[in-house]
Amino acid sequence: MQKKLNTSADAADLRRRAEGRLREQQKDTPPLRTDADTQRLLHELQVHQVELEMQNVELQEARDKMETLLEKHMDLYDFAPVGYFSIDEQGLILEVNLTGAALLRVERSLLINRRLQHFVAPTSRPIFLAFLEKVFAGPGKQVCEASLLNKNGTPSWADFQAASAASLRRERKWCRVTVSDITALKRAEETERRMEAQAAANRELKQEIVRRQAVEKALKKSEQYSRQLLAESLQLQKKLRHLSRQILEAQEEERKRISRELHDEVAQVLTGISLHLAALAQQGAVDAKGLKKKIARTQRLVAESVNIVHQFAGQLRPAALDDLGLIPALHSYVKDFARQTGLSIHFTSFTRGKTEQLDSARRTVLYRVAQEALINVARHAQASQVNMSIRKLRDVIRMEVKDNGKSFQVQGVSPTGRNKGLGLLGMRERVEMVGGRFIVESSPGKGTTIRAEIPFANGARD
Repeated sequence: MQKKLNTSADAADLRRRAEGRLREQQKDTPPLRTDADTQRLLHELQVHQVELEMQNVELQEARDKMETLLEKHMDLYDFAPVGYFSIDEQGLILEVNLTGAALLRVERSLLINRRLQHFVAPTSRPIFLAFLEKVFAGPGKQVCEASLLNKNGTPSWADFQAASAASLRRERKWCRVTVSDITALKRAEETERRMEAQAAANRELKQEIVRRQAVEKALKKSEQYSRQLLAESLQLQKKLRHLSRQILEAQEEERKRISRELHDEVAQVLTGISLHLAALAQQGAVDAKGLKKKIARTQRLVAESVNIVHQFAGQLRPAALDDLGLIPALHSYVKDFARQTGLSIHFTSFTRGKTEQLDSARRTVLYRVAQEALINVARHAQASQVNMSIRKLRDVIRMEVKDNGKSFQVQGVSPTGRNKGLGLLGMRERVEMVGGRFIVESSPGKGTTIRAEIPFANGARD
């Protein structure tokens, strides 16, 4: 109704304007002398003619405006930054702008009535067909990404956005699809993924380098440690070979000494006994008085032989060590050794009977250390006085042998030494064999101190 009123008002306005223009035209033209009806009809015709002329002018102006708007629309449509495709349900291209044709590298006229999916790469075609199905299935905007194949076969990535549309001009369903070239974006994403992958690979490589450096460092350290162990082992083997050779030489020397002692003393006494017995057998019936004297002399020779044998036995293993204990055995040995060598030996004991808690092996070690230490003093130290002590500490028995003789370089003692080196190494081996600690201290003007600490076998504590 409002539209009809507006149309009537426009017609009345057109009528007024036409009459106004007609009056302007008739100012200089004298009116015709006709009857009233003819004059009125003529006026109406003239007014209608003016109206037609005015309508023609307005239509021309409207057409010019429409053509201008259409040109602007076509410019916006054709040169839009994205491609516009109008397609139906089968994917046939109904319309396309210049940007869309440029994306496919095909002339626009050649794209009409061709299926858009034919320009989609085979790998992306199922995605694109599913996208079209969703677009025509119902309202709403649908989006997908697919790879395009242009006329040259060069792949590119595109972003598709579409929604179903309806038009009075077309009876079938259609939609307008906007296509954006996202190849640069995809390449940037691919580059970013590659850079991330490269960064991850670099991080793993750095970690692997750090791990391999750590392994290499550990291997070098292990190799150095192995070389050190090998060198120490070779040095120890060398020392052990020298020590074994020296021990064998010492044993051989001791056998020679014992053999010589037996031959020079015991054998001579036994030979004298044998001669006296032969003489007794010959003179027994002649001189009874002389027989008694010879029997007494023979008995003295037998007693002397027994004493010599006892001395040898005592040197090899003192009976007092097993029968009386460590302290009495040391007192007896120190007394005899001082008498034989002329050394002034002062022996003190502060053990309160704790040495008897040691097992036989530990008591023997302490006795042999004292024995070897005094022998070394007598042979090498040129000392006049020796102080020997044995005392009970918290969990060990400590024995010290200190002389006032000449000193020597402790670090310079090696297994190649003939006597002193062998003695010190033998003492050290004995002490360490029972878990003890052996220390040698020697300095000019202060003499030499040998210290041995033996732990209790049962872990006793004061």
